[in-house]
Amino acid sequence: VQLQASGGGLVQAGGSLRLSCAASGRTSSSYTMGWFRQAPGKEREFVAAIRWSGGMTYYADSVKSRFIVSRDKPKNTVFLQMNSLKAEDTAVYYCAGGNLILSSIWTSTAYTSWGEGTQVTVSS
Repeated sequence: VQLQASGGGLVQAGGSLRLSCAASGRTSSSYTMGWFRQAPGKEREFVAAIRWSGGMTYYADSVKSRFIVSRDKPKNTVFLQMNSLKAEDTAVYYCAGGNLILSSIWTSTAYTSWGEGTQVTVSS
């Protein structure tokens, strides 16, 4: 599965952005799509994930209630709606995919497909 992320940009604190990740290739019922981010000098961290089949969603505590992950199955696309953005949300955002067990969805190394990152910059 190949992934292509888009939608990053520059936004003021308190604003919103929506990222998209288009997947090409077949996905299975256990497929999970995740979003990770990496700020300069920091490790890549989990942001959110969604199970392709049932649509269950998972979030990092730092983004819960502000970010929403969703999917459009016919279009093979996952979205990350980011609201109430803060300066600390500034990072390169990556979408990822893989056939994962539940306990692995927070772990970047469990994902087998990665899209190119898209920069999100939040000005304070």
